[in-house]
Amino acid sequence: MDNMVAPNIVAIIPARGGSKRIPKKNIIDLGGKPMIAWTIEAALKSTYISTVVVSTDDEEIAAISRAHGAYVPFLRNGNADDHSPVSLATIRTLNQLDEINFKKPDITVQLMANCPLRSYININQSIKRFVTEDYDFQISCFKYGWMNPWWAYTIDNKNNPTPIFKDEDRVQRSQDLPELYCPTGAIWVAKTAELLKAETFYGPGHKFFELPWTNAIDIDDYDDLKMTKILMSDKW
Repeated sequence: MDNMVAPNIVAIIPARGGSKRIPKKNIIDLGGKPMIAWTIEAALKSTYISTVVVSTDDEEIAAISRAHGAYVPFLRNGNADDHSPVSLATIRTLNQLDEINFKKPDITVQLMANCPLRSYININQSIKRFVTEDYDFQISCFKYGWMNPWWAYTIDNKNNPTPIFKDEDRVQRSQDLPELYCPTGAIWVAKTAELLKAETFYGPGHKFFELPWTNAIDIDDYDDLKMTKILMSDKW
């Protein structure tokens, strides 16, 4: 990519104010700064991103984001509820940017504020792979480790277990089972025109980009927050 004509790449960080499992999750203190600051700073350090936009419906998040260097020209005017897919929040932001005559980016990078351990190096590597391979959509993921989904069960109200996978798959030695991957909201990338057409980063032919699990954590509840703090401390 370094020898190619650089595309116009904008990062959008969706950060709504109505989080319920962890109130004010996106701006709680994490390692001495608001959680969202970790994502803003990583994006600002990226070699390839031209503008870092925070998309929020919350004035407090907007003010904190501006203080840490993000561009927040407006509050998001929709798709800020519990049910809207985050891709639609990003698309809504692209449409609002268009309304203020902001130059439409060639590539849109979506960075979730609740993934604070992804680094600018991860972002650079992801974008470089996306551009070099000429993908339309790319979603970050991590490889399952000790929590192996091949051995997953459901349990009914009488504590009866039912395996998710067939016996012939489950009984194999772990080293003989195919590796499984889980998507993470850390770094999603798409050609903007294709994203607007598909209305999702899971568009036709989307690819995965693997991150180390230690960079890929999505903080959704207090257990995730505790694990993140451990990874950021000297205890790890």
